[in-house]
Amino acid sequence: MKQTSYSTNSQLQKWGGLAALYEALAYIIGIVGFIMVVNISEIADPLQKVAAIAENQTLLSLLHLIVYVIWGATLVVLSLALHERLGGAASALVRTATAFGLIWAGLVIASGMIYNIGMETVVALQAGDPSQAATVWLAVEAVFTGLGGGVEVVGGIWVLLLSWVALRNGRLPRALNYFGLLVSA
Repeated sequence: MKQTSYSTNSQLQKWGGLAALYEALAYIIGIVGFIMVVNISEIADPLQKVAAIAENQTLLSLLHLIVYVIWGATLVVLSLALHERLGGAASALVRTATAFGLIWAGLVIASGMIYNIGMETVVALQAGDPSQAATVWLAVEAVFTGLGGGVEVVGGIWVLLLSWVALRNGRLPRALNYFGLLVSA
């Protein structure tokens, strides 16, 4: 890693490091929780999916809180720490990357909240009218996925810009930068 002289707020850098660790842990929790414990993504029939959601509401709510809401909040801290580390005050590209990071954080938080609130509504409807609950769930799921619960376009742009800047200024390990370019493509 190229050594450069730059000013950083060590507190923000420490919090950014903790945020990055949380984000990695949350991904692991999400993989285990959403794929191995309660995999409702494989259920095609909306009525069956709503029944599975009702049966697993507490776990799904907790997973979405961890993997979306809290994850999005920690992404704000990570975005600001990387902004500082990569010389954001002097670089329009870093400022642009930071904007995408903050936008992504907002989208992730919003999608997690929409999922959890929508799930509460659907579970309440399911007891009296399963068909209506299934119809409402289709709308909730479409909004959730559109905001970022599925394809992470905004996150990909953030990682692409950060990796490009860090590769140019040498403030992060080159291997990490190349990996970022690869996964953001």
